[in-house]
Amino acid sequence: MKKHNFGAGPSILPQEVFEQSAQACVDYNGIGLSILEISHRSKEFLDILDETISLTKELLNIPQGYQVLLVQGGGNMQFDMVPYNILNENETADFVETDLWSVRAEEEARLYGKTNIVASSKEANFNFIPKNFTVDEDAAYLHLTSNNTIYGTEFLEDKTYPVPVVCDMSSDIFSRPVDISKYHLIYAGAQKNLGCSGITLVIIKDAWLGRSNRPKSKMWDYSIYAKNNSLYNTPPVFTIYTCLLTLRWLKKLGGLAEMEKRNIAKSTLLYKEIDRNTLFKGHAVPEDRSRMNINFIAHNPEHETAFLEFVKKYNIHGIKGYRTVGGFRASCYNAMPIEGVQILVNAMQEFEKVNS
Repeated sequence: MKKHNFGAGPSILPQEVFEQSAQACVDYNGIGLSILEISHRSKEFLDILDETISLTKELLNIPQGYQVLLVQGGGNMQFDMVPYNILNENETADFVETDLWSVRAEEEARLYGKTNIVASSKEANFNFIPKNFTVDEDAAYLHLTSNNTIYGTEFLEDKTYPVPVVCDMSSDIFSRPVDISKYHLIYAGAQKNLGCSGITLVIIKDAWLGRSNRPKSKMWDYSIYAKNNSLYNTPPVFTIYTCLLTLRWLKKLGGLAEMEKRNIAKSTLLYKEIDRNTLFKGHAVPEDRSRMNINFIAHNPEHETAFLEFVKKYNIHGIKGYRTVGGFRASCYNAMPIEGVQILVNAMQEFEKVNS
């Protein structure tokens, strides 16, 4: 029996994506070759790449004046690639610290220029999103992390700031409509809501290509990716194919407005149970709760191990919380059906009956 996978990533994908990509590993579209062995210069793959980029633009409603790039490596590599391409040595980048990943992004940016932490929720173990912070109008850019996988908080609005905005959307990209025009650069690892691991989506304003004046390695230069349609070197063909299948699935379901409705329904169902259940409590403050990564802890520490063991009979997988928070983390990415969330709620209710 297939498990209900609440793991934070690599994560659940739509069942039809698993099935279609598995078949393609044997024979892609009846051509007698596996998707794993076709050339990245072949018509078959160029069609995959073109449709992937086209659907990305369509679903996110990306305006003119932006490039869509597919870059190897994950979000961690973008912690370096962003300042390497954008930040000059005499410039400063502002950061809002909301989780471990935003901390790492700021640390890496120091290698390429100056940084300034304009707001942080670190002292509260990142259980809220800072508000009403002041951005330096002379900053080269402001860096945000839209969804915080470890601590379960999320920016749910696309706000205007006095400087260009860079945003790490690795764990909530495609979960809701986004006003791309509010951002100069967005990056997102594929392995949450887009496809399997191995590729990072980068959306960057044309005007920002070649912004930094440092000599650049071709493999780290966004301009090279843009000029070569992300084909300067051999890309991960299979990963991009899983992205295409996921994007087709999203479009078939009605796009990002429909996906946001589903994600609100799932998160509301689970948060309602967390707030009702006498054995558990949420980590994040209610107004900043993530729809993607729902964190909660047990009032009684002894119940933590017991609950992790208890849910096994429900075929629930991947809910152990990150070590800096403890407790539990239910990642409800796009492909998690509401039925899976209901099963987790049922398990929580049954555990309460047994332990009250």
